[in-house]
Amino acid sequence: MSSKTNKQPLLKKITKGLTVSSVITGSTFLHGPPVLALGLTKLFKKSAKVDQTNIQITNSWLSVNNWLIDHVLPNTHWDISIEDGLELSMQGRYLMTCNHQSWVDTTVNQYFGLTRMPLTRFFTKWELIFIPFVGQAFKILGFPMMKRHTKEQIAKNPALKDRDMLEARKSCEQLLSQPFTLLNYLEGTRFTQEKHDQQQSPYQHLLKPKAGGLALALNILGNEIDALVDMTIVYPDGAPGYGEFWLGEVPRIAVNLRKIDIPDWVLGGDYEEDAAYRERFQDWVHQLWTEKDQLIHEMKQKFAEQ
Repeated sequence: MSSKTNKQPLLKKITKGLTVSSVITGSTFLHGPPVLALGLTKLFKKSAKVDQTNIQITNSWLSVNNWLIDHVLPNTHWDISIEDGLELSMQGRYLMTCNHQSWVDTTVNQYFGLTRMPLTRFFTKWELIFIPFVGQAFKILGFPMMKRHTKEQIAKNPALKDRDMLEARKSCEQLLSQPFTLLNYLEGTRFTQEKHDQQQSPYQHLLKPKAGGLALALNILGNEIDALVDMTIVYPDGAPGYGEFWLGEVPRIAVNLRKIDIPDWVLGGDYEEDAAYRERFQDWVHQLWTEKDQLIHEMKQKFAEQ
């Protein structure tokens, strides 16, 4: 364990853990049933008012989590910076990229975004629909749910490839009826040094990005979004576990947001079928990731000097 852990008396740690878990559990049982109940009404009639109400209920649940962070975990110091040129609105439409190190990343995103951006969604697997409560909540709240087929299945039935694209387009277009933030962890998995070494990643602090998901989202939504936003999360004392975070053992968290300019050539390209476009798009993402890697280095250096 690195120096990131704040040593707490055992009784204090147990008390804090029980407090946090009790409040989150109680809040979930309070907010969850109304979301599911209202979601069932959409089986009979789609309603923008129902969607908005469910988002308000979800934001209320998130506000309880944020209250815990501010009042039960007051020792966590947040360093949040929004670079010039990025103006955020609760009524905006955003695509967001982010580095991925811990399950805590999603909580950091929610903590930052609750009062600054629309509810954050991310692509989920269709199979999650069968997880009681969680899968149904994702579906009701408009998380794009993908039925992805394997390369072997597509080889046997090429029509499945087009079906996957149609499902992706349908899922994304459903977001356009309301403000949204659609998050994409380009690395596809959480960063570990072992994964970094196995990949022989050219970046010091990042895994190799998987550009296909971003290309798909930009192809479908690029003309409709207000900004492509890049979030960078740094844990100066080491990436924490989820339990460590909720026990208040993460002393510092740094967040940087910047706007990524989208070149005109990016929109409208065919990443799957156009090899030249795919190579050019991957080069563009590589440049973005190189800049992000340097930013992480600078953020870490800033805290090392304090």
